[in-house]
Amino acid sequence: MKKQGIISAFACCVALCSLVVWTNLSAATEDQYKLRIQTHHGPKTVSGELVAQFVDDIKVMSGGRLTIQMFYSSSVVKSVETFDSASTGILDGDMTGAGYQIGKDPAFQFMADIMGGYESAWQQYAWLYNGGMEAADRLYGKYDMKLIGWWIYGQESFASNKPLSGPGDLVNWKFRSPPGLAAEIFASLGANPVVMNFTRVFNALENRSLDGTDASGLANNVDLGLYDIVDHGTFPGFHSMPSDHLAINKEKWEALPDDLKRIVEVAMQKLAFQTALTYEVKNNEAAGQLRKDGVKLHFWSPQDRREFRSAAMSAWQSWAEKSTDTRYLVNSHIAFLKRLGLAD
Repeated sequence: MKKQGIISAFACCVALCSLVVWTNLSAATEDQYKLRIQTHHGPKTVSGELVAQFVDDIKVMSGGRLTIQMFYSSSVVKSVETFDSASTGILDGDMTGAGYQIGKDPAFQFMADIMGGYESAWQQYAWLYNGGMEAADRLYGKYDMKLIGWWIYGQESFASNKPLSGPGDLVNWKFRSPPGLAAEIFASLGANPVVMNFTRVFNALENRSLDGTDASGLANNVDLGLYDIVDHGTFPGFHSMPSDHLAINKEKWEALPDDLKRIVEVAMQKLAFQTALTYEVKNNEAAGQLRKDGVKLHFWSPQDRREFRSAAMSAWQSWAEKSTDTRYLVNSHIAFLKRLGLAD
């Protein structure tokens, strides 16, 4: 009996070892996937560190089945070339922004920065996940790309030598502006937008040849040193809320198993949440310090923001005539703004 017990125990041990070996072999032979993605953000920036967490989240959640090789600081191709490089298979994914593709189709403006549209990152995300993704598929699909999601740091703030308490203060206000839709909207409200290289902005503000500048969010503007030169700003902002995107080569995306697709989508939503959350804290901390330092931060009233949005939407309509997809996206945004009560 004792011998039989030993033999039985030995058999169980062999069976268990065989199961462990089989399990390990099964895991080792399970398909492995890799995506090569480029971002324009540097690895040591706040956004770059958030991207690194996104990469790690995917690796951990997939149990190592899916890894991301992230190229920071546009180290493979120029930022503007990232989308085409992913579309043609040089890269697998683009983690820059749709703004680089406006020259390809004006519709990308309304995936990059819906000027004057939504008042918070959460509202803009709400559009994307309530019909916007389907609208985006029409555009991205034409270039063999799949939009996975956005990551948005929130409203941008102006830096100004003069008060900006409402639309009336925009009349004859001379400021550095990006080209295109932004300049058109502000010109329609009586401002004097000037398109110039950002490196010239600091001297122009100091010698008062410019009244102000459009740059970034409040915390980023502080880091740039803009409020060391000027003593007025807008916060929260109202005019611009750019979104970075993750877009993946459509063939590469469709080759991923459904569970890995879901992992990427969930990781992207976490990145979106963490980006908005991180900058919500940073911008409010910056606002508190600026007020202590004597900088006047102007918060436009709901009526003033609505007036600006009305001017922006008028400019959208002229852009909507530029392509079928632009019209489709403009109509989608307007319908959702009405749904949120932000437009008539």
